[in-house]
Amino acid sequence: MTTRRIGLLVEYEGAAYHGSQRQPRQDTIEGRVGEAVRALTGETAQVVSQGRTDAGAHARGQVMAFDTDNARLPATAIAAGLNRYLPQDIAVRAVAELPAGFDVRRQAWSRVYRYVLRLGAPSPLTRRTVWDYEGELDIAAMRTAAATLVGEHDFAAFAGRPDTPTNTVRRMRRATVHRWRKLVSFTFEATAFLPHQVRRTVGALVEVGAGRIDGAAFRALLEEKTFALAGPPAPPQGLYLWRVRYNPPLFGGMG
Repeated sequence: MTTRRIGLLVEYEGAAYHGSQRQPRQDTIEGRVGEAVRALTGETAQVVSQGRTDAGAHARGQVMAFDTDNARLPATAIAAGLNRYLPQDIAVRAVAELPAGFDVRRQAWSRVYRYVLRLGAPSPLTRRTVWDYEGELDIAAMRTAAATLVGEHDFAAFAGRPDTPTNTVRRMRRATVHRWRKLVSFTFEATAFLPHQVRRTVGALVEVGAGRIDGAAFRALLEEKTFALAGPPAPPQGLYLWRVRYNPPLFGGMG
């Protein structure tokens, strides 16, 4: 019997979940996808993700994988089958048959996160999906500060303390800030991210945009080695895992 490794491109609105990673006695994205896999295949499979997302955060392009001994279930039918068993706030967008032993975490080329902030009074229509920020921000100052993040740096100050000792150097490939009407979006692409790195980076950039710190103070954070010095962290509801890139792409360019 040949075991197949199945890759999933998963989208979710994570407001109701305790993050993506399976945890005891917590409702998580991996847990829900694992339940759907068991309902579809009859097997208890371990669903693994390319990385974690915070409680309350969302994903447009989370990549997950599981193994199955079911040789007759075509990959083309897996997405529709899983979606029948998933709640409405989680959906499988695409499926790929992966090589045996393919590691969706270690073989990712980069991760792209997007954070969305809306300027103005809080709205009940967006409270679960953006950060409603009351006030104005200097977008040009935030763009200038964000540009200093590009390259290889020690991002310890922009991260929460990890569960285990870890190397805190990462290569940031892209860090941009855009405004469209009342929406402000922050996009970050890196080889990998530290826990809470994106939310603390957004929080520090908002401090720049609000005039509470200047660009020099922001840049100085890259020289610090103290965890969680940057921030305060932006709230989780504005955070999206936007895309995970592989070479070659796993899902025909989707993501």
